[in-house]
Amino acid sequence: MIQQNIDDFGSRARQWKEARDIVYNVINCSKPWSARCAGFPSAPVSFVVSSPIFRLRPKDCRIIDGHTRLGVAAGDHAAIVWPLLCGLAKAKYYLLLCDQILGEEAERIGLISLAVEDAELDAKAVEIATRLAEGAQSAIRWTKYALNNWLRAMGPTFDGVAGARVLRFSGPEVKEGLASHLEKRKPAFPPAPPL
Repeated sequence: MIQQNIDDFGSRARQWKEARDIVYNVINCSKPWSARCAGFPSAPVSFVVSSPIFRLRPKDCRIIDGHTRLGVAAGDHAAIVWPLLCGLAKAKYYLLLCDQILGEEAERIGLISLAVEDAELDAKAVEIATRLAEGAQSAIRWTKYALNNWLRAMGPTFDGVAGARVLRFSGPEVKEGLASHLEKRKPAFPPAPPL
């Protein structure tokens, strides 16, 4: 996908639209849900599992946003969700440096709701989903709607960084980022042009 975005403007434009559709549809979805994630999600999937009312991960999971390691701006959900969940200082640290966060640390800083033992993950997700389903639906949905206004207010930030991210796919940094990843070596990024 990265190579296709490097090579084809139409692919970049399509991915920008799809990313916007995913983010805004998730924000505007009235139905509450909880997400349990045991694997290593891609960026769009990562938004879907970082946006529900409750986010569950195993205690020993690794969360990494590797966009800048690939020479691409962290321009999907991370720009709007991470600062709200864990604060601007932690969001900058993890998004700019691509450091991994283990499940217990992610819970401590607020990036996820709960870090549970792997064996308990499914049962806890079902318990939370059941409690949501059995709760007062209008009250839960309107509360979710009100809380998601924080995300809606960040729409211009998301739109701007998503556009910049798409633009960066035509630059030299992403080519070096992809090559270094495929060759399993440290990237040697070229000097950055002015913003």
